[in-house]
Amino acid sequence: MRDIWNPWHGCKKCSEGCQNCYMYYLDRIHGNFESDKVVKTENMNYPLSRSRSGKFVVGSGEMLRVCMTSDFFIEDADEWREDAWDVIYQRPDVKFFLLTKRPQRVEKCLPKDWGDGWENVFFNVTCENQRRADERIPILHSLPFKHKGIMCAPLIGQVSIAGYLKEGQIEQVICGGENYDGARECRYEWVKLLREECVDADVTFSFIGTGNIFVKDGIVTRMRNNREQAKAAFNLGLAYKGKPIRYNLTDRLGLPIDESCYAPKFKNRCLTCGNRPICNGCEDCGRCKEDFVDMQKIELFDKLQKSK
Repeated sequence: MRDIWNPWHGCKKCSEGCQNCYMYYLDRIHGNFESDKVVKTENMNYPLSRSRSGKFVVGSGEMLRVCMTSDFFIEDADEWREDAWDVIYQRPDVKFFLLTKRPQRVEKCLPKDWGDGWENVFFNVTCENQRRADERIPILHSLPFKHKGIMCAPLIGQVSIAGYLKEGQIEQVICGGENYDGARECRYEWVKLLREECVDADVTFSFIGTGNIFVKDGIVTRMRNNREQAKAAFNLGLAYKGKPIRYNLTDRLGLPIDESCYAPKFKNRCLTCGNRPICNGCEDCGRCKEDFVDMQKIELFDKLQKSK
């Protein structure tokens, strides 16, 4: 996918949310049985790659999700992380979404010239249950990042973060159920609680997918298809847009760029997708015939949904 950058692949399970990790499942069905072996990929310089016309493949203003098949701060990648930081430093016009279950390692893994953080890095910790929220969010608060968020996915238990949101450091909370073999249930009341706490703190909340097993009002719904899960999450109307997240992005010369320089492209099916608020849009690869949706239509559609 265009919006994912995996400079290394493979991970080691370290907490409850790792039990049914999608990376292990996908590696298994694709014939890779060494998911716990961390290896450097050929994509280290992907954010610096250019098309035949000379333009960057990843444009200014876009967001890249980093290490979605590993952990950016895993010990096994210590020898390559400096190279990854260098790539991030060379693209101050691109947003990099970092997510970790190892916040205790972060401070000693930052670049020497980090200071109080880089504007183009959005740092997130995974909080799959209350135990991990109480363990990781205080560390998140203590670290020098300009942008901070929480990922409650897979959400496998009730999580309350109201006290942490009051500190004013968290800019976004993402929530989703668990997928693939062994998926545990995700309950509507858990998601609703998180949403209510985010609304009270005016923090953006995105419910991206119900997971395979979703429970609401005592009714258990099983959904194997990811798109079906994302649509069901959208239809619940729990997404909330809080205070805007402002990135002071610059070009490579240090000159500010307009944050609206990149507008994601969406297709008809994207209108009812729970992932849309945090999605980079379609890369328009030409492999499907579906037309793009005009942004004005998207805005009108969202207004109609909120009025219901």
